[in-house]
Amino acid sequence: MIETAIAKTKNPVLTIIIATYNAANYIKECLQSIAQNITIDYELIIVDGSSSDNTIEIINLFKGIQPIVISEPDKGIYDAMNKGTRLAHGKWILFLGADDRILPSITTIFSHLNNSNTIYYGNCRNAEKKFGGEFSAYRLAKMNLCHQAIFYPVKVFRKYTFNLQYPVFADYLLNIQCWGDPSFTKEYLNIDIAHYNLDGFSSIAKDHSFKLEKPKWIKKHLGFTIYLRYYIRKIKESKKPGSEFF
Repeated sequence: MIETAIAKTKNPVLTIIIATYNAANYIKECLQSIAQNITIDYELIIVDGSSSDNTIEIINLFKGIQPIVISEPDKGIYDAMNKGTRLAHGKWILFLGADDRILPSITTIFSHLNNSNTIYYGNCRNAEKKFGGEFSAYRLAKMNLCHQAIFYPVKVFRKYTFNLQYPVFADYLLNIQCWGDPSFTKEYLNIDIAHYNLDGFSSIAKDHSFKLEKPKWIKKHLGFTIYLRYYIRKIKESKKPGSEFF
């Protein structure tokens, strides 16, 4: 294990966690976007899966941020993210992919981070499209939020962890659990948080186990009424040619 333990502040408001593996082609731009746009006290935790390229060298040479860096073999993205949450000192946690970019408009959200039982979320976007809007339990049953736009209170991860059974959609299950948990309120803020790369891991990898078991989790955490609406919608959509609804 290679570890560097230097955080930007001893009492951060925000912890940013990035899981990396062979990210040399884009990690510098991600770090630059953080250094330029995060204007509150924060720490950056980078959990690397023993990259074979020069990802760690680029991180260590970057002058704008002094992150906590761990580099060791892991069991995938969500294992790395779980490791990051165990190291977090911030009141809120934001997850980024190494190929994501923080947008300047993120600064607008910082003054809203004041209730430690609230999950705050905004939007992600790319050059052509915005991904976001306000979510209800039923909308979440149909589609996931971009985790790059969610500010989780740290106490979420004192209660839940990412389920490593689901290599692509463990964050989706976490959001379903949180939405069904009355101890956490959810507040949408119409603010663009990050530029989201549509060519990332979740857009190309498959997670058949989650697709099969998603209805079970909806029923357990979001309730029978939401499950019934979702199930009826799924039946209708399955009859359409080329439907990808799950």
